[in-house]
Amino acid sequence: MSLKEKIDILKLPEHIAIIMDGNGRWAKQKGKSRIFGHHHGVTAVRETTEAAAELGVKFLTLYAFSTENWNRPKYEVDSLMKLLVKTINNETKTLNKNNIRLLAIGDLKSLPGNCYEELNDAMRKTAANTRMSLVLALSYSSKWEILDAVKRIVKDGIKTDQIDQELFSSYLTTTGIPDPELLIRTSGEYRISNFLLWQIAYSELYFTQKLWPDFRKEDLYEAIFNYQNRERRFGKTSEQIKQK
Repeated sequence: MSLKEKIDILKLPEHIAIIMDGNGRWAKQKGKSRIFGHHHGVTAVRETTEAAAELGVKFLTLYAFSTENWNRPKYEVDSLMKLLVKTINNETKTLNKNNIRLLAIGDLKSLPGNCYEELNDAMRKTAANTRMSLVLALSYSSKWEILDAVKRIVKDGIKTDQIDQELFSSYLTTTGIPDPELLIRTSGEYRISNFLLWQIAYSELYFTQKLWPDFRKEDLYEAIFNYQNRERRFGKTSEQIKQK
């Protein structure tokens, strides 16, 4: 029985988030530039998106570019932005064909003008799709997101006794998107890197040694199968969970 066949379709995580890490190291191992790795990472994005949609996952969030990534060498940042525009242009038709909606979270207005325009155009063109939502985290970090939410709450004059978790969540860039049940990080690093800190409070964390350009459908199946074999208690005891 294949890994895909072992997955219980009735117990799929509704939302999977992925920290795509390892493009640079993958390229270095091959004696190539970091940009070479980023280009090959697109194949992993395509395979993972297809696999998630085929299984029936409703939301897939990919950490594509953090606010800290702006500090990378200018040539790498410029190349990444060009790759982003090219990929969006190339994949929008495929997203529509597969009934996948494109969303984005982060400080999107900090993106170069052409990137921002292409991204918004692709989101408009795929807005009616219902099979799955592919969420790109661009110029994103949790600390930026939380501070931005606080500033807007203050600006709106909301009183402290009116602020609860539901209201605060509505001011985050992920408003309307369920919290991820499963967070995957590639490349063998064991950290969250300022990603969805509020939203992953009860997410299951899965770390793999695979570098992102090598990540394929089978790797996603393995992560989901691992997730389905964990007990999710949300602060309760095992006995309480079993009594349900």
